[in-house]
Amino acid sequence: MNILFVADPLPGFKIYKDTTFAMMREAQKRGHRVLACEPEGMSWQKGGHVQAEVSALTLTGQPVDWYLIDSKQTRLLKDFDAIVMRKDPPFDSESFYATHLLGQAEREGAKVFNSPRALRDHPEKLAILEFPEHIGPTLVTRDPAQVKAFHARHKDIILKPLDGMGGMGIFRVKEDGLNLGSITETLNKDGRETVMVQKFLPAIAQGDKRVLVIGGKPVPYCLARIPQGNEVRGNLAVGGIGVAQALTDKDRAMADALGPVLAARGLLLVGLDIIGDSLTEINVTSPTCFQEITDQSGFDVAAMFLDALESATRR
Repeated sequence: MNILFVADPLPGFKIYKDTTFAMMREAQKRGHRVLACEPEGMSWQKGGHVQAEVSALTLTGQPVDWYLIDSKQTRLLKDFDAIVMRKDPPFDSESFYATHLLGQAEREGAKVFNSPRALRDHPEKLAILEFPEHIGPTLVTRDPAQVKAFHARHKDIILKPLDGMGGMGIFRVKEDGLNLGSITETLNKDGRETVMVQKFLPAIAQGDKRVLVIGGKPVPYCLARIPQGNEVRGNLAVGGIGVAQALTDKDRAMADALGPVLAARGLLLVGLDIIGDSLTEINVTSPTCFQEITDQSGFDVAAMFLDALESATRR
């Protein structure tokens, strides 16, 4: 197969942990042709098809100069066997526009994973609202009075922006309410932007678990991202330590309940974030943790993903 990865610039990859790199490596191992482009390389003109400036790659197996560009060319997206959308968050306006170009490519015959429409329909913070039976106390609002009332009810809360990633912009306010007003004003931009507020879950001390679901089926191991020191966030980007763990019965039950629903909407790869027994986010844009789970557990997550991708392209 010819597989196009729509991704961030290749020189910025940290290949010792990068999930897109793990996908590329497994694809090349299986004999597939690996190509890459950035979203800004895509274009469309009346009378034609969606096209992109793409680079055909060979992965070298080296830790520094890890790829060679065999050729650069302009290709029609419909001519690839699979397109894997791996542009990292935040999901900004340009990411939104890229999904529309990819949607047009789908209409022209391309097979895109995850589905462009599904990426738009499942914002990573708000997608949990569809599954209230799996989440803890949660509020989505612009109104400071509602935030204040939520704090009065639950005493210890987490506030976060809807467009954050990697733990960016997350605040904890304890029972004393210290700086609640200031934090709310900062996050909601004086009422111009919506924020999410959730009851603090003490189980974060045991980790914020990333449960990967591929083709509707859970990977049997998750990565528990455990906060360090006085930090409340477990995100690896802010110093959390990742520990691979077998799924608990409750983790698996949640993944089994949500996985087929999300897969049917075109979400081949999903990352469920679970603290204790509560779902906190549904990651669809560029879920990670393949290499950390594989390195610690021995379970080959990239191989499971390529199996699912190959199967999906045959449908």
